[in-house]
Amino acid sequence: MKGAAGGSSYNLPAKRRWKGLVVAVLGLVFLSMLVPLVFLLGLHSGFHSYSGYSSEQGSSDSVGLQFHNSVIAQTRNKSKEDQSRHVDDLIRRLGPTIPKVYKKNSDDEAKNKTHAFAVLPLPPQLPQIHLNTNSTGSSDKGDVADAMSRDRRTLCELKFGSYCLWRQEHKDTLKDSTVKKMKDLLYVARAYYPSIAKLPALDKLSHELKQNIQEFERILSEATTDKDLPPLTKNKMEKMESVVARAKSFPVDCNNVDKKFRQLVDLTEDEANFHMKQSAFLFQLAIQTMPKSLHCLSMRLTVEYFRSTPPDLDSLLKDKFLNPELQHYVIFSNNVLASSAVINSTVMNAKDTSSQVFHVLTDAQNYFAMKLWFSLNKYLKASVQVLDIEGLKLKDHYKVSNFNWLMPQEFRVSFHGVDKISRASMHTEYVSTFSHSHFLLPDIFQRLKKVVILDDDIIVQRDLSALWSLDLGGKVNGALMLCRVRLSQLKNYLRGNSFDKDSCAWMSGVNVIDLDRWRDHDLTKTYQSFVNEQLKTKEGLSEAVVLRATLLTFQGHVYALDDSWVLSGLGYNYGLDNESIKKAAVLHFNGNMKPWLELGIPKYKGFWRNYLISESSFLSACNVNQ
Repeated sequence: MKGAAGGSSYNLPAKRRWKGLVVAVLGLVFLSMLVPLVFLLGLHSGFHSYSGYSSEQGSSDSVGLQFHNSVIAQTRNKSKEDQSRHVDDLIRRLGPTIPKVYKKNSDDEAKNKTHAFAVLPLPPQLPQIHLNTNSTGSSDKGDVADAMSRDRRTLCELKFGSYCLWRQEHKDTLKDSTVKKMKDLLYVARAYYPSIAKLPALDKLSHELKQNIQEFERILSEATTDKDLPPLTKNKMEKMESVVARAKSFPVDCNNVDKKFRQLVDLTEDEANFHMKQSAFLFQLAIQTMPKSLHCLSMRLTVEYFRSTPPDLDSLLKDKFLNPELQHYVIFSNNVLASSAVINSTVMNAKDTSSQVFHVLTDAQNYFAMKLWFSLNKYLKASVQVLDIEGLKLKDHYKVSNFNWLMPQEFRVSFHGVDKISRASMHTEYVSTFSHSHFLLPDIFQRLKKVVILDDDIIVQRDLSALWSLDLGGKVNGALMLCRVRLSQLKNYLRGNSFDKDSCAWMSGVNVIDLDRWRDHDLTKTYQSFVNEQLKTKEGLSEAVVLRATLLTFQGHVYALDDSWVLSGLGYNYGLDNESIKKAAVLHFNGNMKPWLELGIPKYKGFWRNYLISESSFLSACNVNQ
């Protein structure tokens, strides 16, 4: 008995464990049946999914989520009679916000988009500096919408640079409006259908809504443009509008509508971000790539140079190139047409060209093309010398050849201010400064005392001879001052170096250089010391380092030229008036939109084209657009 009793007591825990396992299994089975039931009844619509929001657009999306949540909360607190009106307001306020130029066929492109063509990263743009200023904008309360629009354009420019300015100027007209309207109606119908389908009393309306949705899906699967639409499409749209209007008239659960429009906002923002990055990448690529026609011109000139080498006139003009009593202009350029336009505009507006000497410093790749071009074309009585800066035996020459910083450096500088309605107002400037190669000038021209440096993106409209009689007051660099950018605003950027806080930034473009004073102060050595300090850091040598070293090197050595000498901004500012352009002595196309590019600002291109040499077989052979 004891053994039996003992055996009974021994098996009792096992039976209890078995019963526990049975209860657990039954619970899991019940839960597995409950989850599908929840989805079938639509209870999951009360939960919101934010998985569509990527970290790349987190700041703007978080604002959007707060906006949606506030609208939903307000809607739930209203009576059922007011819900329809709030849903209409939700639809109107959450409609697609893609600019017209990017809405073109965006949905169709999204269908065909594969992982083979991912969002391309933007190429390195102009270095950007954000400055804090105390400037205030003038905005009345009635101009709030205009101020918000300006802020959106400014933020776009900060992110994508001059591309946003170009996009606004070349905005396409809305095409295929019927297809886009049908897509909008389809989005709205899909948003209302889940809520209407849950109401048994609206079975007929639900059936009509479903039929119209299927019909629109069939049409849009075959038609991508208005001309592809079948007959009687207008009647189908009117029918859909009527059904959607009836659906709006009934109080519905806003959760489904909210969820659908969240998805719409996600898709729309992702689509807009994708096309914006793709377009900005192509814009930057077009800017940084030499146009096919100019590449053709350089190659044809190079081939022709070796086919029939022109006579070497440098030996005949050697005395003139070294005569310090003449007017010596220096141009750093790898663009044949650009440097030619600068020289031609200078001599065409000069009173005496016999004393003018131009020194074009280029790289080895474009040296022979430059040599042939300037030997075939004459510029009145002026003399032109072409030098290969990579072939010169100079101290620290390896730094130039390795980094290939021949051209002046440009930086996009953004100004922050606060206006009367407490919104951030922005102003953008493109600051041009010397490159690494500019600091070799005293060694290149050892016999010269004074030179005028001309950037290859300028056009001269007046006689520049007055610059040679200009007294620099013991300064080294006569330059246009940009007092909207002060060094005190760049203190974080200048990395704690000592400088005059009230000093203005200066611009390259037209610079009067006293080489004797340069040598006396040994500014080249000063510049190299700043560069060598930077080489010891992890940042290495970059365009930003060149800007920092250049600004610090010329501290206290800059003479301010009169503002009437140079008008800047023709490479990015669409708002310059013709009167100011005609009065300026020099036009500076600083910015991304250079006049020799197809992306250049059209209304300014004529001032540059006026000084091109049109009578050339090479231009016609390469189809250079003039």
